[in-house]
Amino acid sequence: MRIALGIEYDGSQFNGWQTQTGVRTVQSCLEAALSKVADHPVSVICAGRTDAGVHSLGQVVHADMQVERTMRSWVFGGNTYLPKDVAIHWAAPVPEDFHARFSAVQRHYRYLILNRSTRPALQAKYVTWVYYPLEVAWMREAAQYLLGERDFSAFRAQGCQSKSPIRRITRLEVKREGEQVIVEVSANAFLQHMVRNIVGVLLAIGAGKAKPIWAQQVLASRNRAAGGITALPNGLYLVSVDYPAHYVLGKWV
Repeated sequence: MRIALGIEYDGSQFNGWQTQTGVRTVQSCLEAALSKVADHPVSVICAGRTDAGVHSLGQVVHADMQVERTMRSWVFGGNTYLPKDVAIHWAAPVPEDFHARFSAVQRHYRYLILNRSTRPALQAKYVTWVYYPLEVAWMREAAQYLLGERDFSAFRAQGCQSKSPIRRITRLEVKREGEQVIVEVSANAFLQHMVRNIVGVLLAIGAGKAKPIWAQQVLASRNRAAGGITALPNGLYLVSVDYPAHYVLGKWV
């Protein structure tokens, strides 16, 4: 049977999602845990690969199991064998045409910036600290230039393997809550480092290093070298993934 699972993880001690030889990854830990519950090797496919240091509140994966277990068994059995920085929150049976990556219609990310003069201690791995003042109104204005279906070549990593740079951003909001500046971004899909590169441009604009129109100019250039720095991974979270309504996810069955 094919099942889908919702996964939360603290990415600070992982070398990203994807299994790699000799390093600790979320995928390798999850597959090892589920293989013990299934009593056979299990491979999982995720909705979106995350970089080293990036966190997730709502990663979605699917796996094909050769044995039947209750959804409760996949959740609690899997969590028994997982390290403390990864947790399964739900499991659900899905039809064979469900694919965690290709069936997804929208992904939602959040980027947390701690904007104050003194560095954090407890939050250091979970926010990006910016000590200089940020003007949120400028960042919010710049964000509007990036909405819609665009060529995001200027915001993709040089090593990005996606065949097309075209993505559709449906939401890009910037707000301040006390000492935090929060960037919320939703799109049909993302290129490698796309969110972090967008935040890098917004940070430069918020600091007054460039005018809001610079975001549009960077986008139009289609040249990664025209953009700003790649923001650190600490503050980035994959919040959730949307699927067509006929797939019943997000609960135990």
